[in-house]
Amino acid sequence: MLCVLPMSSCSNLPSASSLRDSFAADPRLTGTSGTPSPQSGSGVQLPSKFPAEVPKYPNATLLDAQSTGEFPTEQSADLATRWTSSDPRDRVFSFYRDELQKNGWKLDQQNPDQGQLVASREGLKVAIGIQPNQNGTTFSIETKSSNGEATQTPNTAPKPGDPNFVGPVPQTNAAPSPAASNTPFSDLDKAPQELRSYVKGLAQLGILTPQTQAKSNNNQSLFEPNKNITRRVYARWLVAANNRIYSDRPARQIRLAVEGGQPAFRDVNAKDPDFPSIQGLAEAGLIPSSLSGDGSAALFRPDAPLSREDLILWKIPVDTRQALPNATIESVKQTWGFQDAGRIDPKALRAVYADFQNGDQANIRRAFGYTTLFQPKRPVTRAEAAAVLWYFGFQGDGISAQDALKGGTKS
Repeated sequence: MLCVLPMSSCSNLPSASSLRDSFAADPRLTGTSGTPSPQSGSGVQLPSKFPAEVPKYPNATLLDAQSTGEFPTEQSADLATRWTSSDPRDRVFSFYRDELQKNGWKLDQQNPDQGQLVASREGLKVAIGIQPNQNGTTFSIETKSSNGEATQTPNTAPKPGDPNFVGPVPQTNAAPSPAASNTPFSDLDKAPQELRSYVKGLAQLGILTPQTQAKSNNNQSLFEPNKNITRRVYARWLVAANNRIYSDRPARQIRLAVEGGQPAFRDVNAKDPDFPSIQGLAEAGLIPSSLSGDGSAALFRPDAPLSREDLILWKIPVDTRQALPNATIESVKQTWGFQDAGRIDPKALRAVYADFQNGDQANIRRAFGYTTLFQPKRPVTRAEAAAVLWYFGFQGDGISAQDALKGGTKS
C-alpha cells in the first residue's frame, strides 16, 4: 500500500507516534458517505484528489477508492485505493521503485521479496505493498496529506502475519543504525574488504535479497556475504540488476517471462517464484536451455550452488551484447594464465576468454582478483556474485551501480 504524508507537519502531534501504523490500510474502511467498498473494478473511478505525485501503474484496474481519516474533506488527499493487475509482482515492484527514483523520491526501505517500498520526498512519505494472487498481482495504495491530522489505524486493521495483511511491515521508533541509512543489511562489513564497496552499491540499488528472513538485533536483515549463492538467486539478481542499471534504456532490459509459454526447464514451472527471471533468461538465449537447442540443459537445478564458470557464462552475454568469440584451452591459458583452463566447460570457455577482453572491468578480476587458478567448479559466494553484477558493459561502453545511483552517468 502507499502512504503520502508530510512528516514535518505532524511531528509535534500527539498521534505522530502512530504514524507508522497508518501505512497498513484497513480493507474495512468506508468512504466519506459510509457506504461499503465496491467489490469489483466495474464503475470505480479514481478520485480527482488522488495525488499527482503518486505513480499509477499502467496495466492495473482500480478495484476500490475510499476516503480515509477521521474528518475527510473534498480537498483532503486522504485516500485508500485497491488495484489489481495481470502482471507479476516483480514487474509491478520494479515499476514503482524506478518511477519513484526517477521522480526524486529517496528510497528509505525496500524489500523485493515481500513487494514492499518506503520512500520520501520533500517532507512526503511513501509506502507501497504488493502481493501476488492467482491471476497476477493485487496492491493497495493509501495516501495522506497535511490537510488533517494523521490518525491511527483502527485495531481491527490486518497486522503482519494475518492473511489479509498487504504490507509494508510498520517501521519502529528506534533510530536506524549507520548501516540502516544506506542498505537494509547489517552485516555487509563481513564481506571481504575488496568486495565491500561493490556489495554496498548493489544493496543501495535494492537488488540484493537476504539469505534468510532472520533479523539481526538492530532489526535489519542479514545478507551473509560469504555464504554460497544458489543458481536461482543469481538468476534473480542478474535480471534485476541489469534492468535497474539500464532503467532508462528499455532496449537493454531483459523481459520477465509470463505464464503461458512452455517452461524451458523441467524443474522450474510457472508457479516457481523465480520463474519470471529464469524463464526470461532462457527465452532471451542468455543461459543454456532446451530453447537454445542444448539438450543437456533440461534441468536448471535452481537450488544448487552457482559455479564460477556459470557465473561468467551467464553474465558475459549481457555485457557484450554480441556473439561470443571462439576460444580454446590454449587461448585462455595464454591470456588469463589459468593453469586449470582444461577443466573449464567448453560452453563457458568462450565466455571466460571474452571476459579477458574487457580489461580492468573483467568480471573475473573484479570478483576474484589476480589468480592463476580459475577453479571453474568452485561455488560462488554472495559477495562475489554481487561484485560481478556491480557493472554491466564491454570495452568502455558500460554503467556501474555507482553510476546508476548518481542518475545513470556512464563510466
